[in-house]
Amino acid sequence: MADQVAIIGASGALGYGLALRLGTAGVPIVAGSRDAGRAEETVARLREAVPDGSFDGAANGPAAERAEVVFLCVPFRSQSETLTNLAEHLREGQLVVDATVPLAAAVSGKATRMLGVWQGSAAQQAAEMVPQGVRVVSALHTVSAPALRDPEARIDEDVLVCGDRKADKARAAALIERIPGLRCVDCGRLENARTTEALTALLIGVNVRYKTHAGIRVTALPDALWDRPS
Repeated sequence: MADQVAIIGASGALGYGLALRLGTAGVPIVAGSRDAGRAEETVARLREAVPDGSFDGAANGPAAERAEVVFLCVPFRSQSETLTNLAEHLREGQLVVDATVPLAAAVSGKATRMLGVWQGSAAQQAAEMVPQGVRVVSALHTVSAPALRDPEARIDEDVLVCGDRKADKARAAALIERIPGLRCVDCGRLENARTTEALTALLIGVNVRYKTHAGIRVTALPDALWDRPS
């Protein structure tokens, strides 16, 4: 069985969908929420949807302590506060997979527009805020939350992964690719997250226009994208 993974913001749209899909794939999940009671409610929903899955719930801090890989799936307006509260719980060697998108909707603007982030991207802000020795990669910005939440929905798209260490990106990719239909693509250093995050706003406009849940597919890539033991 895979090591336990923490999902911070598991009661939200993306976080719940990710927990559902990873749990279905046999990954033990600890669902984190600002409120422990809400985390338990989320776990009850997950257990009902995936009876064979392994799900536990906790407040964000204790949830993060229980896993080596922590997915951060919170709205941009909550990212800074969440990371501040997690500072005493995260430890050296952990990997944070940041899925935050600085959409203008965070300040009552349009979801098809982006906010400027002083550090360059939400992921770079996360990297600046986590304790020393905690590493950050950026991923999952273009994956549809409604599609993840629907176990009957067929997913066939790429996940754009950015980070400053190839080993960290490969580690995140190995987990994400447990979800059938998702393929991870190495998109370079963490600073490139400013581009991948902005694709969320673009896809929101496409989805509204065509009434769908569009994703991203990168063509003409080799069959083997990651160096992994056989």
